[in-house]
Amino acid sequence: MDRPGFELPLLLVGGFRALIDDLHRELAERGHPDARPIHGFALQAIGPGGVTTSELGRRLGVSKQGAAKTAAGLERVGYIAREPDPADARAVILKPTPRGIEMLALSAEIFDRLRAEWSAELGAERLAALEDDLRRIVVPSGTKLGDLPGWLR
Repeated sequence: MDRPGFELPLLLVGGFRALIDDLHRELAERGHPDARPIHGFALQAIGPGGVTTSELGRRLGVSKQGAAKTAAGLERVGYIAREPDPADARAVILKPTPRGIEMLALSAEIFDRLRAEWSAELGAERLAALEDDLRRIVVPSGTKLGDLPGWLR
């Protein structure tokens, strides 16, 4: 059966959107109504040790101004705190708060459950094959898994 080429990216982004929408619906129900998709990407980029705003921008593939705006949003909802950089008195380190760490842990738990739902719907072997096939195509193309924020700029 011939399928038009434009359907593939629409189906891929539709699957992504379905997972992200379900994730954020449940995060809201579980005490994180202000969580946004960029928050998870940014918290992953910040990591447990923290980063400067400039480094956050590099890791997300956005400008320093874009990173500062993202950091301000994260700080506003209580996911990060700013701390003085012990190596540079002029710099500030962005670090995840316990609330930010909780949101990431909940996200991981919810993603595992959503994956299990897809597995129940499609079958474990078919889902694993889909993931294997996507990994075979995506990773050799130079795309790093999790590198979506830089692509969105």
